[in-house]
Amino acid sequence: MSTIPVKIETTERLNRNLGLLQAGSMVTIDISTPAGQKVKFRTVFIGYLPKKYVLIQMPDNNRIGNFSRFITQGTAVTVRGLIEGHEGSVAAFVSSIKQTLQLPSRIMVLDFPQTVSVQSLRTAIRIDTEIPAKVKIAQEYWQALITDISISGCQILIQNGDSITMAKGDSLHMIIEDFLDKENLILDSTICSIKSSNEDLSLGVKFQPEIRENVIKLINQVIIDEAV
Repeated sequence: MSTIPVKIETTERLNRNLGLLQAGSMVTIDISTPAGQKVKFRTVFIGYLPKKYVLIQMPDNNRIGNFSRFITQGTAVTVRGLIEGHEGSVAAFVSSIKQTLQLPSRIMVLDFPQTVSVQSLRTAIRIDTEIPAKVKIAQEYWQALITDISISGCQILIQNGDSITMAKGDSLHMIIEDFLDKENLILDSTICSIKSSNEDLSLGVKFQPEIRENVIKLINQVIIDEAV
């Protein structure tokens, strides 16, 4: 994973870096059951009181189903959130549930973390991924897989795509369906390299400048999913 972890240990630095997670921002929560089953969901970071606790919005029951019974005192929780204003940067920490509240809303009260990890992406480094996507070639959509990605481009694998005709410099329209809030993420690019292997086709592409914001969204989510 192409990240640079920096452990924050002093109280002042811990507070400052935890404070990079702004109130009302989205975070990703990982919870494991005693049997080792894991669930991941997105919710809202409410805030924190230094040295005391962190407040996280409880997810809706219809999103986590029966797993809600494991959201109890003492359960270990991993929290990851994007740092606003820092492209490809994530603040992450491990804690445990101190208490759950029903009023004024459903809230998880977490123990104040001992350390916070700040991870930032080197833009020149590619991240290995397995992101399903669709690419449009000659008015036809093909199932594809993004196998690695950077801020400037990515590698795409199209299985059974050796019959596709294309050339370097051709434009490529790519879609990631149901991204985050069920919206389609558009990634337009230009083909830089083409390689056939058996019946598969591998494409190296360069992203168009105008979709940079979408690329950052995707890389940020990859970092959140993979951060430790």
